Amino acid sequence: MAGKRPRFTENFSANLTAIEEFVAPHSQMAFHRFLDRLFDDVIPTLCRFPQSDRAFLTHAVQSTKANARTKDLRKFLNKGDDLREFVMDDYLVLYLVHQRQVIFLAVKHHRQLSFDLKRFWHEE
Repeated sequence: MAGKRPRFTENFSANLTAIEEFVAPHSQMAFHRFLDRLFDDVIPTLCRFPQSDRAFLTHAVQSTKANARTKDLRKFLNKGDDLREFVMDDYLVLYLVHQRQVIFLAVKHHRQLSFDLKRFWHEE
């Protein structure tokens, strides 16, 4: 059985660039291993078995703000669309299963925001 076709959003590509800027200064080799695994293993597997991981919108929502954003997000989805997430080592891949396509929306390293605190504080 043939898999669904992959499609990549501009945001997904921008996320890859941001991951490279975040990870590569510490280990260029680690970034290339991540890309190899993503494009050689994960993406083909998700295209062939798109429902093999977690549905994104089934998470328990704990705040009013998150609940409102979840409702807004659901308005953008068409009937039959399936928003899913895949955890790959230190990375989270967010994608949409839409008709005959798997649309890759975002990818993040779990520490990208957590350790990017310099921009929040200014030295005085």
